[in-house]
Amino acid sequence: MEMELQTAFTPWASLGGGILIGLSAVMVMGLFGRIAGISGITKGFLGAVLPTPGTPGDRDWRLAFGAGLITAPLATILVGGTVPQNVPSNLLGMAIAGLLVGLGTALGSGCTSGHGVCGLARLSRRSFAAVVTFMAAGFVTVFVLRHVLGVA
Repeated sequence: MEMELQTAFTPWASLGGGILIGLSAVMVMGLFGRIAGISGITKGFLGAVLPTPGTPGDRDWRLAFGAGLITAPLATILVGGTVPQNVPSNLLGMAIAGLLVGLGTALGSGCTSGHGVCGLARLSRRSFAAVVTFMAAGFVTVFVLRHVLGVA
């Protein structure tokens, strides 16, 4: 049985999102001298709850960044927009995927945003190797799930 997968083509929304991601990465680097990688930001704002090294001011911008990630889609919905996002109903699969991503960010010393957006922009060879690795892993995962196991 051949599966047909449809993905919405949203060039303007994608361009706008890319511009905002790039702008936020430049702002975090310019204002705080830090890389805008979500895994590092998350580790830093967990310091607001768990005892970790860092100054309180460092945690404050990280908390604000994390709050923005959560409130932006909610604000979009409130002003009449929609947030087109498909969330799988397989909670166990999502939990396993989340743990694997967390393990990967720990082993790779960063995440897709840190390496892919900020590292590549700085022409980091280590980030290039990380991006090639996680993109290849993503391609293989999608191929196996969709074409070998038949999971959409």
